[in-house]
Amino acid sequence: MVGVEVLGDAEVLAERAADLIGDALREKPNLSVLVATGHTPMATYAELALRGLDASRLTAVQLDEYLGVGEDDPRSLWGWMRRSFVEPLGVKQVVRLGDAPDPDEACRRYESEVAALSGIDLAVLGLGPNGHLGFNEPLCGPGARTRVVTLTPASLASNAAYWGDLPVPSRALTAGMDVILSARRIILLVSGSHKRDILARALREPPTPEVPASWLQGANTTVLADRAAWGGAQGRAFP
Repeated sequence: MVGVEVLGDAEVLAERAADLIGDALREKPNLSVLVATGHTPMATYAELALRGLDASRLTAVQLDEYLGVGEDDPRSLWGWMRRSFVEPLGVKQVVRLGDAPDPDEACRRYESEVAALSGIDLAVLGLGPNGHLGFNEPLCGPGARTRVVTLTPASLASNAAYWGDLPVPSRALTAGMDVILSARRIILLVSGSHKRDILARALREPPTPEVPASWLQGANTTVLADRAAWGGAQGRAFP
């Protein structure tokens, strides 16, 4: 089931997302959170850091990572997650993806560690320009496991904006759709008019491997979208 909240702008969206995450943490101090990077969630994480929440028992779970990129590389998504979420919130427990020499073994170990948490309590996600979640690219079914993927041209183009003159790695590791969709609650953050068409496809058309985010229709999902991404008036809406 999907519920949609349409917020006035990206700043209000970040405040509302921080409200929901903070409420979940207060209700369950040992919350497990699947953590997306990308532009949209950053304001939410910054807002959370200002609120003085006790996240010492929270477990942060990495969503994706480029293949073959060391943690000291400026393109490391783990490094981004550490700087934006783990360190500002004082998180002490982390499940990482991609810190093993053998990528397949890294994926198996990751899924084992997620299972040991009894799954993900809360997934905080952004929406890719082609409908990807993490690096679950089209064509992707709901049962896709944690694995190595080859990035599509759309993802390479959108990620290039993050890294300046550095090339975007063409392969990555991603938490599987099975990990994402089994989360007890999912918050999808969507900001900007450039996301309007893909958000509409994800929520208003039948689920399809061509738009991996469309599988969220069958999960416990709250979409927080600003007016630019949704169109029309702010408030509560349902696709």
